[in-house]
Amino acid sequence: MSSLPQSMTAIVITAFGEPDVLQAQDRPIAMPGDHEILIAVKAAGVNRPDVSQRQGKYPPPPGAPQDVPGLEVAGTIVACGHQVTRWHVGDAVCALVPGGGYASFCLAHESNALPVPQGFSMIEAAALPETFFTVWTNVFQRGHLTSGETLLIHGGSSGIGTTAIMLGKAFGAQVIVTAGTDDKCAACVKLGADHAINYKTQDFVAEVKKITGGKGADVILDMVGGSYVQRNYEAAAVEGRIVQIAFMQGYKIDQLDMRALSAKRLTHTGSTLRPRSPEQKAIIARELEAKVWPLLSQGAFRPVIDATYPLAQAARAHAHMEASTHVGKIVLTL
Repeated sequence: MSSLPQSMTAIVITAFGEPDVLQAQDRPIAMPGDHEILIAVKAAGVNRPDVSQRQGKYPPPPGAPQDVPGLEVAGTIVACGHQVTRWHVGDAVCALVPGGGYASFCLAHESNALPVPQGFSMIEAAALPETFFTVWTNVFQRGHLTSGETLLIHGGSSGIGTTAIMLGKAFGAQVIVTAGTDDKCAACVKLGADHAINYKTQDFVAEVKKITGGKGADVILDMVGGSYVQRNYEAAAVEGRIVQIAFMQGYKIDQLDMRALSAKRLTHTGSTLRPRSPEQKAIIARELEAKVWPLLSQGAFRPVIDATYPLAQAARAHAHMEASTHVGKIVLTL
């Protein structure tokens, strides 16, 4: 540890507001606690919650860095806490972190790190943790998706959406997505989606019913909320599971007819990942390493990288994400 520099570069939220509030600053490097590892970051994923945090709408959990965003990193371990048993200095890892990823060094709990899959670049590895943890816990642990079922993914071209397409197909589901342009729909189909619906020109409820012969979707992954809640109830199959992970259209609904919830015996659940304890996230990590990481190392699929930016250009990366023209992940590089 003595050979480490005393300070690091971090991208700091200097005030709540537009992307230009993100500024590079020198910060001291924190040493790892008993069960933590210190990662020399080579790449860091950019995610929608980072944008919300910058806008003052998504405060970090207690104990997490409060003004340095970033929920996923990839790099090399340079220091280990006294009780870390699995990892060693020099190991290449990617990790889910509660914050602090936009920096040249980042702390992670040892149980929330995973090895960089064989053949993956650091940029690809940094694009894994946030979306793969999110999709796995919501679609498979909460939504109980099984082979032969139909998965409807809203926002199919997003980082979450593209990950859900790949995982849904890998585990035998029929995958339907919604996206906002014909080009995004085409990109989703190219990635493996069986059907893509342009929600601006088509009624996704009618289209899902048509595709499934009137049955509806068994699992719906929704980040939209608002008016989509009612329409999801209509698009869902009997015994369908709707998993809510965000509310981009709003979390308050003036009118909601909930009769379908009872008539179809639906389950409407939801979750957030960031506030969960390291121990809860570790359960997801273990399942991913057992069931998904072998597929990644075999080259079954790779994360979709839309764009990369140097760490110092984090503001540009946020502006790109807010423009909603991207397909897949945006990653910062060091």
